[in-house]
Parts: sequence; C-alpha cells; structure tokens
Amino acid sequence: MNISRKQVIKYGIVVVILLFLLVYPAQIYKIALNLFGVILPLVLGAVLAYALNILCVRIEKHFFPNTKIKWIQKTRRLWVILLSLLIVVLVMAGVFRLVLPQFISALTNFFKSIPSIFTDLAGFAEKLNKNSVISDQLESVNVDWTSVQTKVMKFLTSGVGGVFGSSIKLVTGFAKGLFNFILAFTFAIYILASKEKLAAQIKKAGRAFIKPAHLKKTDYVLSVTNKMFSSFIVGQVTEAIILGTLCSLGMVLFKFPYALPVGAFVGVTSLIPILGAWMGGAVGFLLIAVESPIDAILFIVFILVLQQLESNLIYPKVVGTSIGLPGIWVLGAITIGGGLGGIVGMLLGVPVAATIYQLVKNEADRRLSKTNL
Repeated sequence: MNISRKQVIKYGIVVVILLFLLVYPAQIYKIALNLFGVILPLVLGAVLAYALNILCVRIEKHFFPNTKIKWIQKTRRLWVILLSLLIVVLVMAGVFRLVLPQFISALTNFFKSIPSIFTDLAGFAEKLNKNSVISDQLESVNVDWTSVQTKVMKFLTSGVGGVFGSSIKLVTGFAKGLFNFILAFTFAIYILASKEKLAAQIKKAGRAFIKPAHLKKTDYVLSVTNKMFSSFIVGQVTEAIILGTLCSLGMVLFKFPYALPVGAFVGVTSLIPILGAWMGGAVGFLLIAVESPIDAILFIVFILVLQQLESNLIYPKVVGTSIGLPGIWVLGAITIGGGLGGIVGMLLGVPVAATIYQLVKNEADRRLSKTNL
C-alpha cells in the first residue's frame, strides 16, 4: 500500500501531538485551563444566546410576521430581543420582589430577638453561679489570662490581615465577574442580532473545509443535538412552573407562612435539576423558622416528600416526555452526570443522554428498515 506525502505529514502531526500530551500533560492542561478562562465570557455568551433564542423564536412567530412596514421589518429583531430580555427580567424581578422583602424581614426579626436570647443566657448563667458546687469547681480552675490575651491579640492581628486580603480578593473577583458578565451579555446580543449571518458563515466554512459526506453527518448530529437541548430547556421550565405551583399550594394547604414567595423561589431554583428545589427549600426553612421552628421542621418534611415526588415522578415524566427520553434513562443520566460533573453534569446529563438515545434509535431504525424488520 502506497502512502502519499500528505498522509505522512498528517500522521506525523498526530504522532507529535500525542507525544506532547504524554510528555507534558501538566503544562498542556495549565495552558488549556488559561485559554478556557480567557474564552469563558464568550462561551457563557453563546450559552445565554442559545437559551434566549428559544424564547425569541416563539415571540418572533407572533410579532408582526407578515408586516409590510419597512421600519418594523428593519427593527423587528431588535424588538424581539428586547421583549425576550424584558420577560426574563420581569420574571426574575417578580420572584425577588416576593422573596427578598420577606427574607429581610425575617432576618430583622431574628436580630431583634438576639437581646432576649442573651438575657435568657445571662439568667441561666446567674442560676449556675448560685450553685455552690459549680461555683467551687469554677474557682478551682486556674486560667492563664496572660496567655489567653496573647493568643487573642495574635488571632486578631492575623485576622485583620486575613480580612483585608480577603476583601481585596472579593472586590477583585466581583469586578472580574461583572466584566465577564457584561462581555458575555454583549456577545449574546450580537449573536441573536446576526444569527442568520453567523449560520451562513459557518455553513460556508463547513462546505469549504469538510468533505460533503462528513458535512452531511455533522449537520444531522447538530440538528438532533439542537432539538434535544432546546426541548430540554422548555421541559425544564415547564417542570419548574409545576413544582413551584405545587409547593405554593401545599404550603397553603398545610397553613405554612410565606407560601407564595417560597413557592416562587423554589420554582426558579428548580431550573437546576434535582438540587435546585433543596436551595429553595433552605430559604423557605430560614423564613419559616423565625416565626415558628415547629412549622419550619414540618416544612422540611413537606419538602422531602415533594422532592421525592419531583425526582421520581414529575421530572422524569415532564422532561423525559419533552425530549422523548424514557423516565428510567432520565434518572440514569442525572445520576451519572452528577457523579461525573456535579451540578453541571446533572444539568447537561439529560440532554446529552437524549441526544445519544435519539441518534442510536434513528440509526437502529435505519438499519432495521434495510433488512425489512
């Protein structure tokens, strides 16, 4: 078999890359990590654009689709993007408007109760002091107050330096995060505004550098992937609405306080699969515990039952139906994804599993159709 010069160069490059990966894995990993940190805002912007595009497409179908007015035709995409952002902002603002005042009020009541707690502790200490046995035991204890003072001063000195350094890191991290968010948001708007042009450029590059047979397969895989991920997001939002509604209705039924704000917050946080409801439940527990610790404990029991219902019945049924994935595979994808990648793995496990499932199913159907089975 004759090997051309082009193939020798190609295989040589592959061998060199493999050798570099084997010899310098730590250095290459560090370079890749730094590169990912640089492009992270662009990746987040692309993800944000993809999620917003699902809402934009639905609004665009009903926002003057057949208008003949030129200025509306030219600015139609801009108005659709603004409406999508407005809907998202209003939903988030509404939830925080319900939860934040109640949370602040609960914290205020808690801090107001602190003096009475200290008064009770002081009374308890006074009773202990009157106990002669305990008093004699306390008097017999020798305390080296000089050593204690030295240790306290050392702790305070090092603590001030630590707090100062942590404050600088906190401010720097916040500034960097804000800059990345603004950059990601701007990049997402650019993608949404010119998505047809970007798609045409990607297709042109694909036709120029990829063989037609490979390009056809790539388009097919990307089409299935896009369908699964967009259906997953729609199913996730639907499941969050159902869970938030059930939480509010259950809290009203059992006469727990803060039913509407806690239900709304649980609904929003449940956009994170499985763990999201626990985050909302933790906030609900803190709110209720200030008014009634017993109700707070009962609320935890209620959230446990609701969480089991959501994990084993609602989530597999709603999300699995939206992406065409059986419920047992949804649970398996969440378990494996969570074990491999934590929360991100849980979030991506279901749509990735649905994509693989659909590709395998279509390929199996295609092969069986050839054999007339």
